Amino acid sequence: MHTEYFIVDKDQPDKQTMQRAAELLKQGKLVAFPTETVYGLGANGLDSQAVSNIYQAKGRPSDNPLILHIANQQELIPLVTEIPANAQVLMDKYWPGPLTVVFKRTNIVPDIVSGGLGTVAVRLPASTVACELIALAGIPIAAPSANTSGRPSPTSAQAVLADLDGRIDAIIDAGICDIGVESTVVDCTTPVPTLLRPGGITLEMLMDTLGEVEIDPALNGGTQCIPRSPGMKYTHYAPAAPMILFEGTYPHIADLILKEIETALAAGQKVGVIVSEETAERLPATVVSAVYGLRQHTEEIAANLYTALRSFDDSPVDIIYAEGIPEEGLGLAVMNRLRKASGYKIIKE
Repeated sequence: MHTEYFIVDKDQPDKQTMQRAAELLKQGKLVAFPTETVYGLGANGLDSQAVSNIYQAKGRPSDNPLILHIANQQELIPLVTEIPANAQVLMDKYWPGPLTVVFKRTNIVPDIVSGGLGTVAVRLPASTVACELIALAGIPIAAPSANTSGRPSPTSAQAVLADLDGRIDAIIDAGICDIGVESTVVDCTTPVPTLLRPGGITLEMLMDTLGEVEIDPALNGGTQCIPRSPGMKYTHYAPAAPMILFEGTYPHIADLILKEIETALAAGQKVGVIVSEETAERLPATVVSAVYGLRQHTEEIAANLYTALRSFDDSPVDIIYAEGIPEEGLGLAVMNRLRKASGYKIIKE
């Protein structure tokens, strides 16, 4: 398959190019497109066969639900049986934006989109390119991240190409995504809204808005037979080499990493690290490093995280050591991704 490649301005995308991409979606084709979080792999969310092609292109397990993307709140109405008051509060405050809300679904939503559940996850993205694409297509777009299943999510069109070139019909390149981690997912079908996946809308923001939010046990390493949201059941975001995550206070965590590096180098291993700027200053010259930013700048770390994880594709190593950060604000989303990327192989101080 030939993958078409379109380049557009993120704020003022070319209408003719966007119309071409929208026509592909209406024909049941797969189009990767940017959002403010990561690049998504889109298909007609009401076409079971088109959605099935997403799973095939990604190698994604079919019981892993997808998110439907819409261009305005009115497009939500045919997709859900009710809009709980808590959900409306969240939508009014954070849509358009990096927030996905889980509702009870109507029969118009194919089973394959919801992973066989009676619910559907819906988002109204803030990206101009994403919203214009959805509006021109005139359909809700089902879109997981545009990567091979289990790999780090793409925050650039080049990362999409690396995973899916020749496996999808088109890619829209509008530059680097702003936030860099996937949307927050909140289940509003539960008595108390439940955080299923942390993201750009932080837990603190949700608590401030709703007053009460439960956290799904899967976020703490628990498992579920049936995932209620993307990113809950399977290993995700994994780099090309085995990774161990270090958790603790600073600078003790840096001391632990340096000790493990010394041991690995003595054993003849080629070592890679994902660390803060503070820790990077202490690294041996022989270590392959990906620096994600200053520890106190969680927005910067989130934006750089997947690029750091993917950097070892081109610089192969035997083992990767990753530095954890505090879980305040976007730190919760960062740590969620790092834990999954490591397969929960964690060393704590």
